[in-house]
Amino acid sequence: MTERGQGRAARRLILWDVDGTLVSCGPAGREALESGARLAAGLTALPHLPMGGKTDPQIVGEMLLGAGVAPAGLDSLVPVALAEAKRALAGWAERMGREGHVHPGIRRLLDELASSEGVRQTLLTGNVAVNAAVKVGAFGLEGYFDLPIGAYGDDSAERELLVPIALNRVRELRGETYGPEQVWVIGDTPRDLACARAARVRCLLAGTGHDGFEAVRGLDADAVLENLADTGAVLGFLLG
Repeated sequence: MTERGQGRAARRLILWDVDGTLVSCGPAGREALESGARLAAGLTALPHLPMGGKTDPQIVGEMLLGAGVAPAGLDSLVPVALAEAKRALAGWAERMGREGHVHPGIRRLLDELASSEGVRQTLLTGNVAVNAAVKVGAFGLEGYFDLPIGAYGDDSAERELLVPIALNRVRELRGETYGPEQVWVIGDTPRDLACARAARVRCLLAGTGHDGFEAVRGLDADAVLENLADTGAVLGFLLG
């Protein structure tokens, strides 16, 4: 973890979504979850479901239910599917770097936030923790984030519960507390906004996800932008 700008007197906690916000990884993420679900339940076919803003356990559970698996079987099958998804994605980092991309302005924005006194950055994502680290690592971004204090899909299948988990971890592991006005969730879907609002923290939405700007344009987030390419404007929202 890079420690630049992340001292004890932190005044902003930035909680980054991964897919569609920081990066797009191509089809590898979907394929890993699908292969895990097929293996766990002995399936040959799965329904093609929207994934945006959902947690990995939620996605796998919906896949299995859509394929006809009984609800009573999910508790045993979902962990098996996620373990296989982790194994698959761990071998696809180079592929994701080749097929995917970092979204406009992200590297510069991460640099600026990392060099800003009192800013701590981590991940808040529906990905399970291992896969989140693989995805940001595929693009050389892992050093910007205090990954141990993040909140992930394997912490809860309900995304709305993730912000309190991150706040508890930063308090326990770093000795820092934040008021709601000091915490920003940055994402690309309505579910990112719901997650932030459930914890009464701030939210910035970017129209860089799979469903584009139309998916977030009319939402009542604290800031809504087409993308994060205008570093000055984004910093104005987050640090102003």
